Amino acid sequence: MVCCAPPKIVLWRPSAALAYGSDAGDAWNTGGMRVHVGSDHAGFELKARLCTWLTGHGHEPVDHGALHYDAEDDYPVFCLRAAAAVVADQQAGVEALGIVIGGSGNGEQMSANKVAGVRAALVWSEETAQLAREHNDANVAAIGARMHSAEDAIRFVEVFLATPFSGGERHRRRIGMLAEYERTHQLPTLP
Repeated sequence: MVCCAPPKIVLWRPSAALAYGSDAGDAWNTGGMRVHVGSDHAGFELKARLCTWLTGHGHEPVDHGALHYDAEDDYPVFCLRAAAAVVADQQAGVEALGIVIGGSGNGEQMSANKVAGVRAALVWSEETAQLAREHNDANVAAIGARMHSAEDAIRFVEVFLATPFSGGERHRRRIGMLAEYERTHQLPTLP
């Protein structure tokens, strides 16, 4: 199942809505993994280059659109699908991460973070890509195609995919607070 390079385009279709259940901190496989990718028109060209790079490096990109260039398309259509697919795969025990791409990456990150179980980080450097995974167990990276060269953006993705969650107690505690709020809508207790 490979996307972005005809004739093997794969479109992901959810079979069921699944709740998030990460086993953060488990051994991290730095080999190939499924990578759900979504972009609007502003990220369309970068998405194609990224999917080619992912395939060439042993990953399994899954394209959630846009499937053709349309200057009037809307990023939530594609980013929500990519984010939901990451959560569904992780819940099913499939090693998967996501990349959402737009002009700045801001709206794409906001869209992805509306999906329960997603921790999307705006990535603008190798360090932010690394820390998003190490400290925040981010499962989706948002990238601004108009903010970076394709080479830099692909390098950020490479770092994001290769970096495991550290599993540190303070990081687990903080992620737990976010997950609990997402589930109950109750604010954490003040210190």
